[in-house]
Amino acid sequence: MSDVRRARHGRPVHHWRRDVIELAALFTAVAVADAVANLVGHGPDGPALLGLSAAALVATAGFHTWWARRHGHAPPVSDTGARPPAMERQAGPSGTDTAATSTALWRMRTTVRDEPGSLASLCTALASLRIDILSLQTHPLAQGTVDEFLLRAPAELEATGITRVVASAGGTGTWIERADAHDLVDAPTRVLGLATRTALDAAELPLALRQLLGRCTIRSLPAVSPASGRAEDDVPVEGILEDTVMRLRAPEGGVITVERPYLPFTPTEFARARALVELDARLGPRIPRSQDVLTLPEGKSITVRRADASDLQAAKEMHERCSARTLGMRYHGPVGDADRYLRHLLSPRFGRTLAVQTTSGRIVGLGHLLWDGDETEVALLVEDAWQRRGIGTELLGRLVTMAVEAGCENVYAVTQASNTGMVAAMRGLGLPLDYQIDEGTLVITARLDATPVASRLPYGEAGGSHGARGARD
Repeated sequence: MSDVRRARHGRPVHHWRRDVIELAALFTAVAVADAVANLVGHGPDGPALLGLSAAALVATAGFHTWWARRHGHAPPVSDTGARPPAMERQAGPSGTDTAATSTALWRMRTTVRDEPGSLASLCTALASLRIDILSLQTHPLAQGTVDEFLLRAPAELEATGITRVVASAGGTGTWIERADAHDLVDAPTRVLGLATRTALDAAELPLALRQLLGRCTIRSLPAVSPASGRAEDDVPVEGILEDTVMRLRAPEGGVITVERPYLPFTPTEFARARALVELDARLGPRIPRSQDVLTLPEGKSITVRRADASDLQAAKEMHERCSARTLGMRYHGPVGDADRYLRHLLSPRFGRTLAVQTTSGRIVGLGHLLWDGDETEVALLVEDAWQRRGIGTELLGRLVTMAVEAGCENVYAVTQASNTGMVAAMRGLGLPLDYQIDEGTLVITARLDATPVASRLPYGEAGGSHGARGARD
């Protein structure tokens, strides 16, 4: 019986007709029950009728149960659009997922036809080898498109297997190499990080270009060659792109040459490199101004700091105080023209220079970390009166630490076989060394990827070693 009642003025309305019907139904039910009881108790077939009634009730209940199971009611659906409880499932991997296998990261670049479906075919081919595409960059060309991938592939899959399936999917000019976790950073974030490094230190530009463009050889040519005195070839402001070589005008004059023989540069890469060089030009000369104050074993204090072209005059004065033998050990030739190399060496464009100065401000030592294409050279010069006090070893250790931070695989020093001080300083690094001697010229190469330099901290963080106690200023 329904509980709904019509209402008038907010109050339930009762009708006498409904009460009479309910009372009549009650009396009818009592009369039927009395008639059935008399028939069962006093009739000749009472027990049989009672049994048939019970069987009918059982059959009816069984049929109702079967029907309810066969035609169950649909679960209620919320009017908000929420999924019914029976349809909800927990997010995450299913129970049938297999355990993750070991994988390897790859950087791959290939050229595909500039037409619909070409990239889809390539992605489908990679998926057939269970290769996951982590990132994708496209470099449109006049004919075709260069696609650069960061891939995660099964560890047992070789590079030849990947390039083979890429070629079958239409990729041409494919280049591939192993990647590492640093490549997982997306391209905009990486470019912004390189721009920040360049903004803080002008010496970071060659390193930033190398990280931006991958494995390549970068050379900075001065506006006037220090060896010949002739002007170097100039390039227009917009730069020059020639297949695997790009030439950019250096901010202070001269040319920055970037060469990558294994793969042509794309216009997109050329535009990125040019933007980084333009940023460097707008910011002008700059180097970090941190310095360390060190105490030598005899108690004298010295300061180690970054140097640049503003220290040219002080460096020339140190040259004048050095003996011909000391200058000859450093420059491996006639010492009369040594001064003209200083402007090149002190420029942040060609590397980093550390200067050692006394409490009076006099420079008594210089250490250079020079970017030589895809190699790195270290060079030292210490004034005669300040030699054999640990200054050269201190400078060398800091320069090598800088090279490690810059991602260099090795550094080399060119000296003479009779320069026992430089040989001892290189051996004091505790790194694997390779020696090459050619007509009295000794080239010592230290491999930086073998072991870290013992007891060294990056320049600008904390003080020295080898007996020199330091504090950051």
